[in-house]
Amino acid sequence: MLVRRTNPIQPGMNGTLAKGFAQPLTAGIVVSTCTALTILVVGLVMGRLQWPSMEEVARVPWWACLGGVMGGGIVATQLLIARQIGAAPFLGMLVTAGVVTSILLDHLSWVGFDQHTASWPRIVGGLMIAGVLLVACF
Repeated sequence: MLVRRTNPIQPGMNGTLAKGFAQPLTAGIVVSTCTALTILVVGLVMGRLQWPSMEEVARVPWWACLGGVMGGGIVATQLLIARQIGAAPFLGMLVTAGVVTSILLDHLSWVGFDQHTASWPRIVGGLMIAGVLLVACF
């Protein structure tokens, strides 16, 4: 999938963008603007974009919009940290944290996920931390 192949590239591009500004977080505004425009164009071209009704908004849990805040946190981390530690350790930590958190979310069936028990094979599969440490240290 194209999106998975761009994961290691995005922090480098965003970090390079941040180098071009006096304040690195200014690049976050550029990234967010480009993201919004991309979604707008894709949504319009595919005919899958419309404002939600008030009823739809009322049905959405209050915490659902926090995904945007978390996305902003990832971009800010890319702008401030990824260049300093390198692409491999940054992406390794991001993926490891994502897998470990996902196992917990599945086990507890939080934030809309179906329940999937944290079995030993799933837990062992999530222990990517040793590999990340090797990449970061060598």
